Amino acid sequence: MQYLGGLQGKGRLIRGGETFARAEYDLEGFITKAGHMTGSGEIRAAPAEMREMFALGTVKLLTDDGRLMSLRFTQKKLSSNDSAAHVDMIGELPPIAAWHH
Repeated sequence: MQYLGGLQGKGRLIRGGETFARAEYDLEGFITKAGHMTGSGEIRAAPAEMREMFALGTVKLLTDDGRLMSLRFTQKKLSSNDSAAHVDMIGELPPIAAWHH
């Protein structure tokens, strides 16, 4: 894997085309051996919204700059007061030049 750098921002959590929460993200970007770009990091929202997002399973993040990314939780459990969770993201990740080293 090739490390690209970090990326932070805000966006809307979407399920079935409907926004259900605002969130912040903090990612590390990588290019896999197969040449695909992926992000791995943390997503943050209010604890109640985090529980809802975690229970839904399939959630997308529409970033404030218009990129749509699919989230996959890497944790097995989320406690009731957690406001953050570790995720992997794929989708419309920014170009390589946008990642900060």
